[in-house]
Amino acid sequence: MTNRRKSDLLQGTLDLLILKTLALEPMHGFGIGQRIQQISKDVFSINQGSLYPALHRLEKSNWITAEWGVTENNRKARYYRLTRAGRKQLTEETEHWRVLSAAITRIVQES
Repeated sequence: MTNRRKSDLLQGTLDLLILKTLALEPMHGFGIGQRIQQISKDVFSINQGSLYPALHRLEKSNWITAEWGVTENNRKARYYRLTRAGRKQLTEETEHWRVLSAAITRIVQES
């Protein structure tokens, strides 16, 4: 059995993960963090001190928009949705990540 630990995100990747998560459906902040943790199989655990500033930054960049709604637990929460500009940014960020991760893989696999 392998020893698994929570990993820190590379700087700049949180935005990509949030945009990708919101491409699936609008979500509230807590749900975004849970989805990222679930899809990463518990490798990434996003704390609120990182998540909410990132959401505000993305909203300020007009890549996401937010509106108040009610959660499945009947609580008031802000639901975030990807904008058209956000979809374009997601495409650019995804391509940048592919180039970056391929380069890292080549370096790590170098004998």
